[in-house]
Amino acid sequence: MNIHEHQAKAVLKEFGVPVPRGQAAFSVDEAVKAAEALGGPVWVVKAQIHAGGRGKGGGVKVVKSLDDVKAEATRMLGMTLVTHQTGPKGRIVRRLYIEEGAQIARELYLSLLVDRETSWVSVVASTEGGMDIEEVAHKTPEKIATFSIDPATGVFPHHGRKLAKALGLSGDLGKQIGALLPKLYAAFVAKDMAMLEINPLIVTGSDELRVLDAKVSFDDNALYRHPDVRELRDETEEDEKEIEASKHDLSYIALDGEIGCMVNGAGLAMATMDIIKLYGAEPANFLDVGGGASKEKVTAAFKIITADPNVKGILVNIFGGIMRCDIIAEGVVSAVKEVGLKVPLVVRLEGTNVDLGKKIINESGLNVIAANDLSDGAEKIVKAVKGAA
Repeated sequence: MNIHEHQAKAVLKEFGVPVPRGQAAFSVDEAVKAAEALGGPVWVVKAQIHAGGRGKGGGVKVVKSLDDVKAEATRMLGMTLVTHQTGPKGRIVRRLYIEEGAQIARELYLSLLVDRETSWVSVVASTEGGMDIEEVAHKTPEKIATFSIDPATGVFPHHGRKLAKALGLSGDLGKQIGALLPKLYAAFVAKDMAMLEINPLIVTGSDELRVLDAKVSFDDNALYRHPDVRELRDETEEDEKEIEASKHDLSYIALDGEIGCMVNGAGLAMATMDIIKLYGAEPANFLDVGGGASKEKVTAAFKIITADPNVKGILVNIFGGIMRCDIIAEGVVSAVKEVGLKVPLVVRLEGTNVDLGKKIINESGLNVIAANDLSDGAEKIVKAVKGAA
């Protein structure tokens, strides 16, 4: 689950992390009042969306008068902000963050994330703050330093010294970064974050460290432990289909392709998406119904797929282990009878109760294309979609 910048800074502030003063605003009047409360003489008006690159898209402006605060708030609220992370459709700006200005001497990059290979927390740091870290990694990878922290021991002083060296900080600034790292680590672990990205972490004109921008995402599986974090969710920033999928405990991610996928198992889902691309089409979603799905859950999954207007064909690919093929078949039949079937449907079933599953599909009277294996299924659905185009 992602949250907005102003929310991320509020969370970090609870752990003693130095952040500039600021206030969220949902209207032009609130923006002006926030600026008055902060006192100036310089303010930053920031559009709040769940995407990076806001500055390049016109979503971050430094202003020096209350009139300019009002003008920028009027311009930004309700605008469709397009960045390299939003895609061409962009995101509608529904809230702003009015922040005090900062005198920037240096911009640095710092992030914490989970290293899934070691199950440790990785620290990624670079002197090239303010830039896309992907671009830095591509052009000057030597400017990125990484190290990991053992969760059994936590942060030691040598981690702070290593980070200070990576960021080129010495003296008092070296001490500040040494004190900052344990606070960031404590916030990361305590709140079950999946990623904490600070870009930029700045050195001010008075040689103080400040978190100028923060991007935080949380582990969805741990949200039950954090009702305070759940309250920060902004569903207007999420895909409606993904919201609906979360209500049924489905692992669903909307994509831009034309072939809807319903699969059991994340690995098989990834393989299904890959083979669709191999045969010349694009997947419209990632959808893992899980190993213990019910008929109702499968029906909900099918409805979500068919609700996507971009879907021109559907591939159901099930390898029954814990998940029985007859349950999938009953769910598909139930959903099709309820919502109708206006696009080609290819079904590949294998594993537990496969014969019963195929019997249910075959006797349903539905116009379904049967597939023998994954390759056959992908080839048939791509051919059906291309032929109908």
